[in-house]
Amino acid sequence: MGILWTIIIGFVAGVIAKFLMPGDNEPSGFILTTILGIVGAFVATYLGQALGWYGPEQGAGLIGAVVGAIIVLLVYGFVAGRRQRAI
Repeated sequence: MGILWTIIIGFVAGVIAKFLMPGDNEPSGFILTTILGIVGAFVATYLGQALGWYGPEQGAGLIGAVVGAIIVLLVYGFVAGRRQRAI
């Protein structure tokens, strides 16, 4: 149930993060934004467990997942921006 919950929270977090961080280098597709949100939720869960904020069977909450999704969106925007400048 933990992975399924992380995916659901990541979906919502991806939509919220995209709403909070609109931009030119950000992914514009709904599916890509959702996937990045899910990845952000997993990143937040992993970092939270590594830092001792969450237990071994706990996942990131909505706020942590949104922060993780924003971090992933920032990295994506940085990489996508570099790729466009290189071409």
